[in-house]
Amino acid sequence: MKLDQIKELGDEKFRRLTGVRKRTFSKMVDILRKADGLKKSKGGRKNKLNLEEQLMMGLEYLREYRTYFHIGQNYGISESSAYKAVKWVEDTLVKHPNFALPGRKALMKSDMNYEVVLIDATESPIERPKKNKNSIIQERRKGIH
Repeated sequence: MKLDQIKELGDEKFRRLTGVRKRTFSKMVDILRKADGLKKSKGGRKNKLNLEEQLMMGLEYLREYRTYFHIGQNYGISESSAYKAVKWVEDTLVKHPNFALPGRKALMKSDMNYEVVLIDATESPIERPKKNKNSIIQERRKGIH
């Protein structure tokens, strides 16, 4: 579905497709536009996708949890470009105070009863352990009897 078609959907269908309301979507685009202006002030190559498409791609990833390869194919970009765009959208929105969740201490001090439970099930990149010389030598010694 193209972005023009998605924007023409009613409020309820838009929310069912993206997971956010149109009003929230436009606020997200404004936040990304400000962050993109700061990023572009340093120069560099233009993105193939505009900000709305990058945000849609990020929401699609979070909503449907499809692979970056499949999302990239839908938008006509590579898997690595899809990863970079989704990661930038996530990081930019998480850093903004409008989308930041209160900390544990703030939740404990407040008198409000929360009825919502959030579970973060997104991938978190980790580094593989480095192979050092000592572990390789010990493996060789174990093999020789």
